[in-house]
Amino acid sequence: MGIWLIAAALLADPQVELPKGRLVVIGGGETPATVVNRTLELSGGKSAKIAVLPAANLEYGPSSVATWKRNGADNVVLVNPQQQAAAVKTIREANLIWLPGGLQGVFMNNIRGSDIAETIRNRYREGAIVGGTSAGAAVMGKTMIGGPSDLGSLKAGTAPYLQNGLGLWPDAIVDQHFLQKGRFNRLALAVIDYPDLMGVGIDEETAVVVRGREFEVIGNSNVTVIDGRKASREKLKMGEPAAARNLKIHVLRAGMTFQFDE
Repeated sequence: MGIWLIAAALLADPQVELPKGRLVVIGGGETPATVVNRTLELSGGKSAKIAVLPAANLEYGPSSVATWKRNGADNVVLVNPQQQAAAVKTIREANLIWLPGGLQGVFMNNIRGSDIAETIRNRYREGAIVGGTSAGAAVMGKTMIGGPSDLGSLKAGTAPYLQNGLGLWPDAIVDQHFLQKGRFNRLALAVIDYPDLMGVGIDEETAVVVRGREFEVIGNSNVTVIDGRKASREKLKMGEPAAARNLKIHVLRAGMTFQFDE
């Protein structure tokens, strides 16, 4: 837990320089035109260089490239994470680094031991846009939900398996397809276990645009924030019903913003 407390303290320090880039974090499903257009606008327009990194599922790469080209992007490059040197070079030159869906655990396994993750973090700090949908959204956090869990359970000891993500959004644990797949319970359990992190549940066809320690909601549905920073947790035995007081829930829609310092 000490690592997370240190990270939270650093992020709260106004002297710590925040990344110059933005994150576009999408809950999966069909990406609305409003989200595509906003992402292109942030990246510099249709001439922006887009690096598509399908590390969560290599089969999703070509369709993702086609989507961006269909929406007017002129310079879209498909990145193969298995070709590290070429991947790093392309990512270093990209204005937008795009992470399609698949399985977030597979994503992290496919880039483990390479310089790809650090290159993405460096470009984000320098001002690049990093966008991702579904599994590509889940990997944004320093801590991510890494595997399946019992969505119908709200009991001690049944929290989802958590593992390290890319660390681009250290404040948050992201859960995608939130409303559509009924994932409130698993995100709530994750927040109860890691109360210094915010749970951000993003519905399909919906995104958040993250700038520093705040985000704006865009798209067609909702974003649910579960805030456990001031919650008190009960000491429970394995299998007992979970319990926590003063969990705060925020339900947001397009046009609304949220600040993590609130």
